[in-house]
Amino acid sequence: MPEFPRSPAATAYSAAASGGGRAQDPPGFPGADRAGARAVPAAGNGVRGLAWPARSGVMPPLAEGFAARTDSVPEIGSLLVPGAAVALVPGQETAGDAGGWPQSCGKTQLACHLAGSLWRSRGVDFLVWVNAASRASVLSGYAGAAATLGLDHDGGAEPAAARFAAWLADTARRWLVVLDDLRDAADLDGLWPVGTAGRLLITAADAAVVPDGQRAVAVPVPVFSLREAVGFLSGRLTADRDQRSGAYDLAVSLGGEPAALAQAGAVMAGSGTGCRHYQHYFGQQRALLRAAGVGEPPAAAVTWLLSAEYAAELLPGGGTWPLLVLSALLDSYGIPAAVLTAPAACQYLAEAGAGFPPGPEQAWEAALALEDAGLISIGPVGEPAVWASTPLQAAVRAAASPDLADRAVRAAADALLEAWPKDQPRSWPAGRMRACAASLLHHAGDGLWAGGSCHRVLLTAGQSMSAARLSGPAAAWWRDIAARCERLLGTDHPDTLVAAGQLADALLTAGQADRAVACSRWVLDGRDRVLGPAHPAAIAARISLAKALAACGETNQALTILREAAGRSQQARGPGDPGALAGLEEYAAAFLAAGDPATAVRFCTQALAGREQLHGHDDPATLAAALRLAAACLAGGNTKAAIGQYRRVLAARERALGPDHPDTLAARASLAAAYDSAGQIGDALREHQQACAGCERAFGPGHPATLARRADLAAAYHAAGQAGDAVTVLRDSIPRAEQALSPGDPVTRRLRQVLAGITADMSAG
Repeated sequence: MPEFPRSPAATAYSAAASGGGRAQDPPGFPGADRAGARAVPAAGNGVRGLAWPARSGVMPPLAEGFAARTDSVPEIGSLLVPGAAVALVPGQETAGDAGGWPQSCGKTQLACHLAGSLWRSRGVDFLVWVNAASRASVLSGYAGAAATLGLDHDGGAEPAAARFAAWLADTARRWLVVLDDLRDAADLDGLWPVGTAGRLLITAADAAVVPDGQRAVAVPVPVFSLREAVGFLSGRLTADRDQRSGAYDLAVSLGGEPAALAQAGAVMAGSGTGCRHYQHYFGQQRALLRAAGVGEPPAAAVTWLLSAEYAAELLPGGGTWPLLVLSALLDSYGIPAAVLTAPAACQYLAEAGAGFPPGPEQAWEAALALEDAGLISIGPVGEPAVWASTPLQAAVRAAASPDLADRAVRAAADALLEAWPKDQPRSWPAGRMRACAASLLHHAGDGLWAGGSCHRVLLTAGQSMSAARLSGPAAAWWRDIAARCERLLGTDHPDTLVAAGQLADALLTAGQADRAVACSRWVLDGRDRVLGPAHPAAIAARISLAKALAACGETNQALTILREAAGRSQQARGPGDPGALAGLEEYAAAFLAAGDPATAVRFCTQALAGREQLHGHDDPATLAAALRLAAACLAGGNTKAAIGQYRRVLAARERALGPDHPDTLAARASLAAAYDSAGQIGDALREHQQACAGCERAFGPGHPATLARRADLAAAYHAAGQAGDAVTVLRDSIPRAEQALSPGDPVTRRLRQVLAGITADMSAG
C-alpha cells in the first residue's frame, strides 16, 4: 500500500499535543481517484403551499448506512406516542469529554430516523424540525412553522411563535415537533410545545435542561452495541466479503462510537480498504497520539485524522484541510453551500496552497471530498448546506495553526457577507447565516475587530435579526456588539455609534422604551459631538430618540425634538432628494406616533407630492405614500380625504394587480374601515363584503386574513341593522378559527368579542 504526504490535520494535531514534535507519517488509502463529482448546488428557498401532511424546518441528512438502534435504545418507539415528550440525552459512557474530545452518541441521527419513520408511515400530519440551540433559532423555527400554517399575519416573530405554540396546544392534527440540540430551557419560555395530539422529541447534551414540570421522559442514548457496530460496518461494506473480514475486531477497537464508525465506514467504503487493514492504520495512529502525549484518545479522536488524510488523498492539494478549518468556525447546524463557495472562501483556499485557481466548482470539490471521507454531511438538495459535528469542529480548531485559523476567520466573515441572502430575513438560509455569524463571533471574538473596525458581517447579522422581527435576540446581539465596539474601538468610533443606534432601535422594538431612551440620548450626544448636529446620522438619532420618548409617554419632548430634526433635515436636503422623501415619511410616522396627526398629514402630503414627481402616479412607492397620507388623515379625523386616497390606491392596484391580489385586498379593507369611521354604513358594508369574498378566493376560508375580514364583515352587518346576518357569519367563522388557528388566537378572540357585543345588544333590545 503506497505512502502519501502527511496532511496538515494529523501533523498539526500531533504537534499541538506534543508541543511541536512530528510523528511518523501513516500510510494512505488506495482507490482515491475522484469520479462522478457532483455539481455545485444552487441556493434555493422555495415556498410551498400548505397541504396535509405538511413539514416545516430542515432536518440534517441521515448518515449513509444508518442502522436503527434496536439494541442500544430499544424502547424509544413505544415511548414516542401522542401526548408524550421524549428527551434523547447522552448515556453515562458518552457524557462529558474523553481525553479532551467531546463525546457524541448519535442523538440527532436517531431523532432524524424516528421523525422520518413517523413521516413515511403517515403517523403525523405536521412535522416540525427546530434547531433549538438558541432563542433566536427557536423563534426562527417556530415562525417558519407559523408561516407554513398561515399564522404569521402580524409580522412579528415572537407573536407568530406564540401563535404556533397555541395552535399545537389546541389542534386535533397529529404533530411532531423535534427540538434539536436544546441547550437552555429559558430559550423556550412561553413556547414549550404541549398538546394531546402531538409528540415532542428533544435532543440535548444534558438532561438537566429539560424542566421537571414538562414531564419529558429522558432516554439515555449510549454508544452502539457491539452487534449494532458490526452490523453498521457490514452494511457499509457490501461490495466485498473480504473487505468485511475483521469487522468484529474493528468494532471492538472503535468502542461503538457513532462518529468513529461513520468515519471509518466512509473511508473503507470509498477506498476499498478492508476492516483488518483499517484497524492496523487505526492502531498506528492511536499509538502516535499516545506517544505525542495525548493520553488515551477515544476512537473518534483517531478516526477523524485518518479521514482527513483520506480527504487530502482524494483531492491532492485541493484545500480539504483549509476548508475544514473554515467550516469549523461556523455553525454545525447547516452551513449554506453558498458560503463555502463564495469568492472570499475560494481566494482563501487558493492562498492556503490549494492547487487550483479560485472558483466555486473547485471549492465544492473540496467539500465533496470531505463528505466522502465522513467528515461532513451535505444535503438536502432543496436547501444545499453542510453539516459538521460539534466535537469534530472543536478538534479541528484545536489542530489548526494560528496563522491558518486567523486567515480562516477573515475568509469566513467575508464569505458570509458575500453570500448573505438579500431581502429574505425570514428564510432558512438567512437563519443559518445568523447562526454562522454568531458561531464565528464566539470562536473568533475580538479578532473580528482587527484592523480598527467592526467587521461588516456582525452588523449585517444584527440587521437581519431586526428585519426578521427577532426583537429579543436582536437587542441582545446589539448590546454585545455595541459593548465590544466601545471597548475595542472607543466611544466616538463610527462603528460604536452605529451599533449603539441599532441597539436603541432594537430595545424600542422589544418593548424596552425606557432603556431605548437612555441609549438614544447617548447615541445623539456622540453623533452631535463627532459629526455635528446637521449630519444625517445625527438627525436620524433625534428621530429615534423622539420615537422612544413617545413610547414612554413623553409626548411634548418627542414633538419638540421631532420639529428640530425636521427643520435641520429640510435645510440639509433638497425637496426632490429620495433621502429627503424617506425622511419626510419617517417624520410623519414619528409625529403620528407622538399624537400630532396634523403635522403628520403635512409631511405625508409633501412626501406624496415628491413621490409623484419622482416615480409617477401609479408607482408602488407613490401608492405606499398615498396609504400613509390616508392613515394620517384618518387619525386626524379627516375621513373624506382618507377615503379619497384609499379609493385611489384601490383603483390603481386593481388595474395593476387584479382584484384578488393581497395588496389589493388590503387596500379594500382599509377603505372599508375608513367608510366605517365616516359613518357611511352602506359603502362600508359593500367593501367589507367584497374584501371578505376576495380573501376567501385568494386564501381559503380558514386563513387568518379571511377570518379577520369575516369579523369586520360581521361588525358591518351589525352596524347596518342586519344582526341575523352578523350572527350567521360569526357562528360559521368561530369554529373555523378554533380549528385553523386556536381558541386563544387574537383573531378567534376578536370573532368571539364581536359575537358577544352583538348578543348583548340583542338582549338589551
